[in-house]
Amino acid sequence: MHEQAISHEDVAESDLVTRRGTFRAVAFRADGHEHMAMVYGKTRMRENVLVRVHSECMTGDIFGAMRCECGEQLDAALDAIVREGSGILIYLRGHEGRGIGLVEKVRTHVLQDEQGMDTLDSATALGLPVDTRDYGPAALVLRHLRVRSVRLMSNNPDKIEALESNGIAVAARVPLLMPANDHNIGYLTAKRDRLGHDLPQVDVFESDLPHAVDR
Repeated sequence: MHEQAISHEDVAESDLVTRRGTFRAVAFRADGHEHMAMVYGKTRMRENVLVRVHSECMTGDIFGAMRCECGEQLDAALDAIVREGSGILIYLRGHEGRGIGLVEKVRTHVLQDEQGMDTLDSATALGLPVDTRDYGPAALVLRHLRVRSVRLMSNNPDKIEALESNGIAVAARVPLLMPANDHNIGYLTAKRDRLGHDLPQVDVFESDLPHAVDR
């Protein structure tokens, strides 16, 4: 995997003018999906490049669902890259619902709403895996872009391990924390307690609840 390269037939680039500014849009094929790297400023042959590896989430990214923080993280990561003056956001498709797909993800929502299951138990109750995401395509495009090392915007230590196992040097993890709310607190709590994500805002939210003093 470390020596794998994107073939000419599987990549295309163009400038993309957005509300935040002009990015270099690098579309590429890998693992049966078409992904996108949004490159801002000068990153080639640079170290400590600010990077977000973002898993596709239609409900959060496009429709602003409040049961997750995905859309807010996407916006915050792009804003951070622009403030930095350079950086890369890699948008990985095929990661919907941590890899189970959109239809199955919506089925898990039913179990969460009707039976109070968390994001993990609702998947396993349907006979689905908890997380099948592959970050190899992110490593592939980072090598294609000649990035030497990254500062990864993530709350998930496993994502660092996944990139490093694919040959990408991670110089630092940059927290990407979104405020908890009544709709996503259960989701965030499960990610913290059962998936090992670093989410200190969960403690802050719980301490602010009216019944916190009775615990």
